[in-house]
Amino acid sequence: MSGLADPVPAVRAFLRSRKGGQPSWLDRYTALFGLAVAAAVLAQPASSAFAAVTRQSDPARAAAGAALIMLAYAGLLVVTRAAGPVAVPAADAAWLVLSPLDRRGVLGRTAGLLAAVSLPAGIVLGVGVLAVLGSPDGSVVRLITAVVLGLAASAGGMAVAVLAQASQTWSSWLQATVVVTVLLAAAVALLGSGAGRRLLAAASAPVPYGMALAGASAMVAALLVRRAWASLGDIPARTVLAASSRVGHVATAAAGMEPGALTWIAEDNHWRGRLLRSRRWPALPAPSAQAWQDWRRLSRRPGRLAAMLGTSLLPFLVARATGGLGPLTAAVVITGALAVAAAGTSGARRDGDNPALARLLGVGFREGLAARAVLPVLLSAGWLTLALGGLALEGALTSGPWWLLGPAAAPAVAAGALRTARRRPVDHSMPVIDTPGGAIPTGPLLWAVTGVDLATLGCVPLLLALTVQRPVPEAFPAGQVLLGAAVLSGYLFRARRDVR
Repeated sequence: MSGLADPVPAVRAFLRSRKGGQPSWLDRYTALFGLAVAAAVLAQPASSAFAAVTRQSDPARAAAGAALIMLAYAGLLVVTRAAGPVAVPAADAAWLVLSPLDRRGVLGRTAGLLAAVSLPAGIVLGVGVLAVLGSPDGSVVRLITAVVLGLAASAGGMAVAVLAQASQTWSSWLQATVVVTVLLAAAVALLGSGAGRRLLAAASAPVPYGMALAGASAMVAALLVRRAWASLGDIPARTVLAASSRVGHVATAAAGMEPGALTWIAEDNHWRGRLLRSRRWPALPAPSAQAWQDWRRLSRRPGRLAAMLGTSLLPFLVARATGGLGPLTAAVVITGALAVAAAGTSGARRDGDNPALARLLGVGFREGLAARAVLPVLLSAGWLTLALGGLALEGALTSGPWWLLGPAAAPAVAAGALRTARRRPVDHSMPVIDTPGGAIPTGPLLWAVTGVDLATLGCVPLLLALTVQRPVPEAFPAGQVLLGAAVLSGYLFRARRDVR
């Protein structure tokens, strides 16, 4: 081996020979012309949006909007960390990452893609901050300052996520940043008008102060980006391979247009390699014993349960940011309750994928499905009660038995969650509908609304209470109890083993 030539230059020469040539003047002209057309198209919407934010915001709405932006930023950091973020295609992961090539050169293209993703995310954050806090003087400099702050936040967060992939210390810092951001959002939301007045006062500060803050933030972000670029060579190969495997699974699911596979990927990645303590199951009746695995799975992830309960504040924030109840608040309530209920339906999904195992247990199909519905009912009932309680604190639900609507709507939400868990994969053979807004494939559309339709139908009194009635009439909880029980009973009665 000592007599062999160094293979690194040969490999690099081979890679350079396989790459395309330098871009021609026509390629550059096409790119510049596309950018000019995009700028011309976006000029009018951008000017209209800027004109809409040249106003003085309400302190309470400003505080709620700022809390939502903080939560969105924390979610962006969590998603970025979960995705890797540094990953390469499968071929590069199988060969180039484990080769003696400079790892920074191998991962350089991915770093460029991450920078490209940070650009629109930062612009959205900056414009969102300006939309929440407003710009009474209509200064373009304030818009530029807000965009620079958003770009600094997104680029800095992405850089910290890259550093966390290379160092456990930076990973701890990233987790602490997420926790602090969430706590700060909660504090801003709870302080309400007081925090909103302070934020509006800061936003109305003289322009040079904002420019100085934006410049300092940009410098810090640049230092973090430089540090992240230098750390690309220190990222362990196993970390890059694991991230590349996750990205490959997501790309496969996206190419096959099967979004349901993404939840299985996330679930399997969480439990893979974990050592779990085995305990004897309690002495329960046969259907309840079959559903006990859902309870055990949920109890093994207390952090997930706490996060789900924490999301019950989202309707409160949305109602305060939008000025009261409305269709958006109702959509957030139904979506959040359905998502929380779906966290307890993994057993129903397993039975749908492998019905033979359920048959071997000797439990009746409908009895087992009814036992599996208990956990989604309790989860959605608790979440809805907390969410409606937050709306009552906001003053959106002033009087009436609003506290009964949450438990009353829980059976309908659980039926929708079970229907979502047992739905079939996307049927891509279904026709495409031509509409004035473009072609709509009916297969993915029907897949997306399966379960949501049942939950929405079963929660009509709750939706009416959130959008139309002030205060809540006493007949609404009674009607919701009857409708929710009828929807869940009807679903369990009509459910069949061979239909997911």
